[in-house]
Amino acid sequence: MGDPAEFIEKHGLWADDQRRQAREVMARLDSDGIRLVRVAWTDPHGASRVKMVTTQAFKAALSGGYNINVATAMLDGSGARIFSSFTRGGGMGLEEMTGSPNLVIVPDPATFRVLPWEPDVGWILCDDYFSSGQPFYFSPRHLLRNQLQRLRERSLRLVVGLEVEWYLLRLSEERLADQHIGAPGIKGRALRAHPVEAGYSLHSETGLDLMHGPLSELARAYQKLDLPVRSFENEWGPGQVECTFAPAEALQAADNMVLFRTATRQLCRRMGYLASFMCRPKLKGAYPSGWHLHQSVVETSGGANIFTPSNPGESLSPVGKAYLGGLLQHALAAAVLANPTVNAYRRFRANSLAPDRLAWGIDHRGVLLRVLGEVGSPATRIENRIGEPAANPYLYIASQIISGLDGIDNARDPGAPDTDPYSAGGSRLPNRLLVALEMLEQDPLFRRELGDRFIDYYLAFKRVEAGRFTRYVNNNNLDPSNDEVTDWEQDEYFDFF
Repeated sequence: MGDPAEFIEKHGLWADDQRRQAREVMARLDSDGIRLVRVAWTDPHGASRVKMVTTQAFKAALSGGYNINVATAMLDGSGARIFSSFTRGGGMGLEEMTGSPNLVIVPDPATFRVLPWEPDVGWILCDDYFSSGQPFYFSPRHLLRNQLQRLRERSLRLVVGLEVEWYLLRLSEERLADQHIGAPGIKGRALRAHPVEAGYSLHSETGLDLMHGPLSELARAYQKLDLPVRSFENEWGPGQVECTFAPAEALQAADNMVLFRTATRQLCRRMGYLASFMCRPKLKGAYPSGWHLHQSVVETSGGANIFTPSNPGESLSPVGKAYLGGLLQHALAAAVLANPTVNAYRRFRANSLAPDRLAWGIDHRGVLLRVLGEVGSPATRIENRIGEPAANPYLYIASQIISGLDGIDNARDPGAPDTDPYSAGGSRLPNRLLVALEMLEQDPLFRRELGDRFIDYYLAFKRVEAGRFTRYVNNNNLDPSNDEVTDWEQDEYFDFF
């Protein structure tokens, strides 16, 4: 690729603002006594992958990028290889994927942080590129950037608020043993953990106080990391916590989610706890966790919320209703991008505080799409309640832009709001991962906007995971309609997410 020191400038990968931010990061390396930097990128699951480099190597990466292996995009959560990387075309019919090639990751200086629990270690998110300077086809962060560019071309921005549920548990095992060690395609047994409080006493101050120690440490770390966490709530299940975030620009919100999950898991582990973003763990009384995505579209100049209604008695503007209509129109196809695990589909049950079918309502927590708005309110927004906390934030948010813009462009009518959504006539949400993948495959909008390469890749990637689960069910003579969480799910997801 020529002189690696020229990579970023040669390919025009940074704007002037990023160059300025890079100079500020360089200065902080010395002033803050940074010894090591974790250069991070996200895999298809949205999980943080890193290499830890010396400050000298990182300074070079701020001009030339840093080489990584493409493998983290070719392996599923169990380490199983999805594609035949060492054949011509990498098992994907793409010459540039032959032989598991290197990629170049380019740091985004806006994301630089110093880790509060390791104050001489920096952390930064990177974008991945082929050595030619071409954006990596399967990078979720690039895919979200592409959709944000479509908004910018209309002089619009997406503002996102996160509302995430997860489990805080005390570890019951102190160290790994042989049964915890798996192999590619086979996860070892999940670590055992137990809840800190008994649950099913919503917003109990006593229950929250039992979790106060680790939550207080997390709050200190979030503040130092500039994560805009606003609240901690004692949720429904035993040890279940909900965190809400202040609204942020869409890319920043997605980046925040990546850092939030990895920081929470690391800090909890250091304190003898386990933080799990698995939707429904196999634990006594565990209630499924959701990730609700609040969204509004605002004008680039002036920041006016285009969802805000003008007429009394309305909850959304006409363009807001069309955006809502797009979310409804493509909700089935988009479901897997917000619910990428086998386990997630155990959440869609009637009267469960989670949706089970296509429906929207005004300030109603039983619907898929909850509208919160009134005349003149800049906080008018649509809350999509479909997601699980293990979702890839870049794909989840990108799916909303794709669907919403289609609604605007085609003036899609969402119909009347539902007040009894679990009895409404809307189509049911998919009940299995394989069904959700078929729905994505059948919607031409996502193939057009995300590209054939990515859709074919993603379908193949997730079908291997779903296939491993199907084999487990068949080999153990289990009833696939049984609602009980399996050992396979617990091993696969509990300590991965």
